[in-house]
Amino acid sequence: MINTADFIKRLQKVIDYYGESASSFAEKIGVQRSSISHILSGRNKPSLDFILKILSTYPEIDLYWLFNGKGTFPNEEKTISVKENITPTSIIQENIKSEIKKDKTIERIVIFYSDGSFKNYDK
Repeated sequence: MINTADFIKRLQKVIDYYGESASSFAEKIGVQRSSISHILSGRNKPSLDFILKILSTYPEIDLYWLFNGKGTFPNEEKTISVKENITPTSIIQENIKSEIKKDKTIERIVIFYSDGSFKNYDK
């Protein structure tokens, strides 16, 4: 049996950790805003579907910690693997940082969109 009061504290900790409002958190995990509100107020208990949506959106959250408070948050093993995922954005950010450190100036930035279009920004 889940201790609802403790679960609410852990859920609020997750929301605060990611700097989300209850509304934006609900949108990210794909539930109605009222669902978050009712759980945080203690009116409703979280469903399994609700918990699974949190875990699929935030894989670094440990199921056992979220459900019963055992374990750590964020799960250090999963956090490391998430940080190791390299995205195009992270590569661009690192390249920009390294280029700025070399006292170089940016002359042009081109952004390519998934529909094949692009936007060119000249200095």
